[in-house]
Amino acid sequence: MKYPRLEQWAESEVRALKRRLGPEVARHAEGVPVVCFPAPTREMVEEEGLEPDLLGLFVGPALDEAEGLDDPLPPEILLFLENIWDYAEGDSEVFREEVRRTYLHELGHYLGLEEGDMEERDLD
Repeated sequence: MKYPRLEQWAESEVRALKRRLGPEVARHAEGVPVVCFPAPTREMVEEEGLEPDLLGLFVGPALDEAEGLDDPLPPEILLFLENIWDYAEGDSEVFREEVRRTYLHELGHYLGLEEGDMEERDLD
C-alpha cells in the first residue's frame, strides 16, 4: 500500500473520531496535533530506544503536566502508518480500526491515563 493513501485514511479516521468524542475530550484533543510517519525513524529506534514496530507514540507533556512548565515541548500524537498497515496484514478495515485504537490510546496518555487505565478501557 502506498503511504499517501494510508495517510489519507488515517487522517480521515482521526477527524471522524474527534467528531464523536465528548465535548470536553474533543476540546482537549483539538490541542494535540497528530503527526504521521511510515515508522519510527532510525534516531527514534537507535537513540531513544523505541521498538521499530511501534504503532503510535505520545510525546510532550500530558495535559495536567503542561501547567507550570516554562517552555514545554508541544504535545503530539505520532502514528506509524506502515507499522499499523503491517499489523493489519493489509486489511483496510483492520487498518482503520487500529488507527482509531492507537489514536485513542495515545490521546489517553495526553489526558493523563496510565497503561492500567488503558487496559480497563480496552485501549491497550
